[in-house]
Formats: sequence, structure tokens, C-alpha cells
Amino acid sequence: MRLTLAEPRFLKDPISIISELVNEIRFKIDKDKIEVIAMDPANVAMVVFRILSSAFVEYEVKTKQEIAVSLDHLKNVLRRAKPSDTLVMELDEEKNKLRISLKGDSSRTFNLSLIDIEAREQKIPDLKFLARVDLNTMVFDEAIEDMDVVSESVMFNLEAKKFTITAEGTTSEGRVEISNDEETNILLDGIEPVMAKYSVEYLKKIIKGSKLTDKMTIYFSKDYPLRIDYVIKDKMSLSTILAPRQRTEN
Repeated sequence: MRLTLAEPRFLKDPISIISELVNEIRFKIDKDKIEVIAMDPANVAMVVFRILSSAFVEYEVKTKQEIAVSLDHLKNVLRRAKPSDTLVMELDEEKNKLRISLKGDSSRTFNLSLIDIEAREQKIPDLKFLARVDLNTMVFDEAIEDMDVVSESVMFNLEAKKFTITAEGTTSEGRVEISNDEETNILLDGIEPVMAKYSVEYLKKIIKGSKLTDKMTIYFSKDYPLRIDYVIKDKMSLSTILAPRQRTEN
């Protein structure tokens, strides 16, 4: 296996974001892509990361492979990658290590020990959503940061052509309204409004995906898991599925 990235950010930034939620990951590598499916220790959020072979300038994979590494160690190595570096990943099967080389003004090599992850294989749930919002990452990021000063949870409410994010604390309330415009596309399957409640703590970690791209897509349904997608076409995608919080009906 030999994989060469001319733009290290396609791996560096997603790994940094994923490390906010999980400690260990297993890479599934085949001829088309590298995939990571991981659940946070509290079983509240699932991360699905894919980087396509087309993102690499060299992608040599002869057989399907699975390798697991400590996310902290991997993140620390990738943190040393400069934007101008070329990143090379190779598997040293004899030493049971993942070799990462960073080539730029100098050539640096790191060898990470592979680990065993005994947890059962994670499967992506088959979810059917009623609400979808395509919007600018900055708009959503600011909405979550605004609501964070009010409460530890937020309510998403989507009705025809309007997406509302609200929070209610013991002494204050907050509300952000996002309407259809040139940068926002709101889709609702049906005529009934859709509402669901989610953790601000987790959302603040998830929205760090905005460093990947300035566009995002949100999917949810009534009292149903939330999915947030960050996609760079023909390169990579990072999705997070977040369990809802119980809400009190009015």
C-alpha cells in the first residue's frame, strides 16, 4: 500500500475534527476509497469519513485492508504537515506499523504502531429524513454559538421555507431564523413542521467541519437523529449522525 496526497488537509483536517468525538479509528481501505466509521464512547454521535482515491496523486492498493491506529498519535503527526508538504502513507506489514512521510523543505518520517480494536463493527443506520437544509457553514456556526450562551441544547424547527434554531435557558431565550435565499435551500417532505432537540456540546464539536468547506447540508426529522454533511466533490466527505434529545411537548 502506498498513498500519496499532494494536499495533506484532506486528511489532516478531518482527522482533527473526528478526534473531538472518538479516540481510536479503523481505516477501511479499498481500491476506491479510505473509509472510517466510528461511534463516540457515549454512543451519541457517529462519524462517517470517506476520502476518495481521486483525492490522491498516487493510490496503490492491491487488496482490501483494515488498519487501526490511536487517533491522538495520528493527529499529532498530521499536525506537523504543512500545506505545501506531500504526504505519503505506507503500510509496513513486517513491523506492523503505518509509515507516514511528510516531504517538503525536508523529508520527515513517522512510524505509528497499529492497534487492535475489539469493538464490534459499526454500521451506518438507514435513516429517512423529512427535512433538509443546504446552507453556508458560517451561518450555521454562528447560530450554534449564539444559542450556546443561552442553553446546553437547541431546538431545530423547519417549516415551509423557514429553518428556526431556538434555545431556552432558566433566565433567557434565543432564536435564529434562517430563510430561503441564494445561499440557503430549505426542503420539507410534507406540510407539517418538523421539530427536534439536540446537544449544543456535540454540535460545537461537529461544526468544526466548517474548516473543510463553506457549504454544508443538514438532515433531520421529528425527534429523530440529525445528520450533518460536509462534502468536497470528488475528494472527500465527512458526515456526523447525532442522536436527538428528549423534548417536552408544548
